[in-house]
This record gives sequence, structure tokens and C-alpha cells, in this order.
Amino acid sequence: MTAPLPTANDPTLLKRSLDALKDLRARYEALESRGREPIAIIGLGCRIPGGGETPESLWKMLRGKVDAVSEVPADRWDLSRYYDPDVAAPGRMHMRYGAFLDAPDRFDPYFFGISPREAEQMDPQQRLFLEVAWHALEDAGLSAKALAGTDTGVFVGANGNDYLQLQLSEPQVLGTYSLVGGTNCIIPNRLSYLLDLRGPSMAFDTACSSSLVAVHQACQSLRNGESSTAIAGGLNLLLSPVVSVAHSKGLPLAPDGRCKTFDARADGYVRGEGCGVVVLKRLSDALAAGDPVWAVIHGSAVNQDGLSNGLTAPNGGAQRAVIRKALERARLTGAEVGLVEAHGTGTSLGDPIEVEALREIYGDAEGERRPCALGSIKTNIGHLEAGAGIVGILKVALSLKHGVIPANLHFQALNPHISLDGSRLYVPTESTPWTDPAERRYGAVSSFGAGGTNAHVVLGTLESARPGVASLPAVAGAERAHLLVLS
Repeated sequence: MTAPLPTANDPTLLKRSLDALKDLRARYEALESRGREPIAIIGLGCRIPGGGETPESLWKMLRGKVDAVSEVPADRWDLSRYYDPDVAAPGRMHMRYGAFLDAPDRFDPYFFGISPREAEQMDPQQRLFLEVAWHALEDAGLSAKALAGTDTGVFVGANGNDYLQLQLSEPQVLGTYSLVGGTNCIIPNRLSYLLDLRGPSMAFDTACSSSLVAVHQACQSLRNGESSTAIAGGLNLLLSPVVSVAHSKGLPLAPDGRCKTFDARADGYVRGEGCGVVVLKRLSDALAAGDPVWAVIHGSAVNQDGLSNGLTAPNGGAQRAVIRKALERARLTGAEVGLVEAHGTGTSLGDPIEVEALREIYGDAEGERRPCALGSIKTNIGHLEAGAGIVGILKVALSLKHGVIPANLHFQALNPHISLDGSRLYVPTESTPWTDPAERRYGAVSSFGAGGTNAHVVLGTLESARPGVASLPAVAGAERAHLLVLS
């Protein structure tokens, strides 16, 4: 004899249905929480003109108001052969200045198990990224052995190919490793290969927003469970005079070689080079492992200008949209942010459009009228193009950690097309204490690509994320033993 089917008012059926609904709701909330979980920056690495070869020296450089711009070094190209102050001079550039690294060709191939022959045909960008990523992993306390075979992802913003161009101009020097050695996708792939990392490994080229897009994609990969650790960064090197001639013809370069961001004298930007890398984990994983935390990424977003005034023209409406989306994902309002690292190239057109968008969301935001600083690291080191966004992340992460807002260089008088009157926004001309308490300290970074791809990232201190991870240890790793190794 079979058991009778349950009826609609059977209390057993109702209880099972209620339990199933509760289980579904718990699963949904867990997925929703995972999708919004803060991302911890647990390691920093950098090689920045002006002496910024460690997070500490970069911070000292920012606090010291260092201007890293110089004349084009003689070991890059013969300036007398290519320079002409006349923008229209055929085959010449009016670019006399830039922010350059010392000896970017120096590399120890044996450390990474690479033959000297292959290293010679490798783009110095590949060599540079290997070194800086290694330093970032050291800063995070992660060893190559521990990461081998894991789902660690590598995300890199890169669009320069000067070295490949130099090799292609002399076909007789091309060899077995030229093409692989000069292709940007190999920059992240080579690190994944050498360290046996099994997560996503990809390069992004969205022009000036490339590295901030890479950071956004790394966060997405962590939140959706595709990666457990992510290495994200970007870089730029200026090696070919011909490529710089092309920039001089089509892009607004400042004749005096200075990014005078937000200033009335703004007349273009100066090209710069360097590399920045961050190591990322989901915050819960980082705290559980006792990892150091420089800062926390609360939210990020990427969008596109679409059909606008021109392919390379900035779009204020799209900038507002991407900022609002990042704040929404961070569950914050514009009034809570105390530092905005703007794209801030120092162009007479771009600066007013960007500041207008920033003012609407951050400057005129309702709520407490705490001041909000506007800055741009481009005033120190020029425009790193594909690497611009990641150095903005480094600056804001260091500012959050130290509770200080660095000065903006080359600022004398506000661009007459920009108005900050009555807003929270100001341009700091000296380093100033960040007076917000640590748990209420938030910063943001913008990057806008020349082709219209925009990115925005909202960060905070570790303390700012505590309410969302209340069940985790108050001080990660405080009771753990540590081995101090002396060389």
C-alpha cells in the first residue's frame, strides 16, 4: 500500500517548502555577498622614474614633491636628430622631455631560468614586469613555490610595442624569439609560465585605461571564484624615437614637458614610463591567511563612451556613469570619498570635462561637507599611458595607509574653465594630513582610454572594511609566529 500524497495544507510539506526557501535565500545572499566582497591589496611592486623602486621610496618621492621629468636620455635616441620645436616638421618630434627609468635594459635572465639569447630578444617590458611582479609577491609574503599549480591569475595593461618596432626595422636581427619576445600578450603569459600559475593570464589594451581595466578584471575574477589570488598591473617604456614622433604628430604633448593638471597653463602632457603591480586576494581569504593589507578595493566599473563627439574625445556623461557604477558596487556615496586621483593629463579640454563630472558626483554630493582632494600623479612622473591607472592605485593605496594626501605639482592658478567654488573639491599644493578617521577613509582612481574605454576604482583602508567582515579577526595575524630570515 503506497503512502498518500501530501496535500497543500499538510504541515510537513509546508515545513519542507519553507526550509527549501530559506536554503535558496541563504545561497542567494552568499552569492550576492561574494560578488560584492572587498578585495585586499596585499602586495605592492613598482619601478617608477625618480627613484620609486619600492613602495617606501615611491611614498618618499611623493611626499618630497619630486618631479621625475628630464630631457630624453642619450642612450634612448639622438635628440638632435629627431627634435624640432615645430610640430609640423616632417619626421621630427617636439617632445624634448619625458619621465624615464634608469637602465631599463638591465636584467638577470638566469634568475628566471631564461637564456641570454632569448632575453636579448625579449621586450624590456617583459623583463620589467617579471622583476616588479616578483617584488610585489615578496611584499605580499608569497613564494613562487607556494603559488605553483594554483589558480593565480595575471592581468596586465600594456599597449606599447616600441621594442618590436625596433627589431622589425632591422630584419637582419630578427630571430627565433623576436615575435614572442615582442608581443604584449606574452607579458602576463611569461609570468604564468615561469611560476606555473594556472589562473587566467591576459593582457589588456584599452589605451590609457589599460592597467585600471586590468585591476577591475582581476577583482571580477576573484569575486566569481575563477582565481584565488591575482597579480594585476601595467607598464610603459619609451624605446623608439619613431613611435614618439607619431605621438608628437597626433597627441597633445606639453612643450615644456610638464603635466600642469587643473592649471590655467595646461597645454598637454608629457610621456612617462614605469611599471606598477598589485597582488590581490578576497578580503576574507587575506585576513584568514594573516596577509598584510595595504588597502581594500570596495568597487570598480568599466564602460565605453559609445558614439560621442569623436573617437578620442572625452565624454563627460560616460565618465559620470562609470563613477556612479563603481560607487554603487562599493556601497558608498560620493560624499564619503576624500581623495580622487583623477585621470588628469593636463590638457585644456580634458581637465574641465573630467572635473565637471567629478564635481557633480564628488564635489556637490549631499552629506557631510568634508573636503575632497583632487590629485594626479602625472604631475610627478608624466603620463604612463597603459600604466597610468596602476600608478594611480599605488598612490591612493599609500595615501590611505599613511593618512596623508600628497601635493599636486605645477599648480599655480585654476583653469578658468574649471569651477570648484562651493564644492568639496580642492587641489592640494602641499602634503596634508588626511583628517578622516581610518575607518572612514576612502579614495578613488579614474582612467579614461583614448578610444573611449573608461574605468573607475574605489578604495578604502582595511579599517573601512571591518563592518563587512565583523566575524573575522580584529588584527589579522597578530598571534601568529613569524620567521625572520637574515641573509
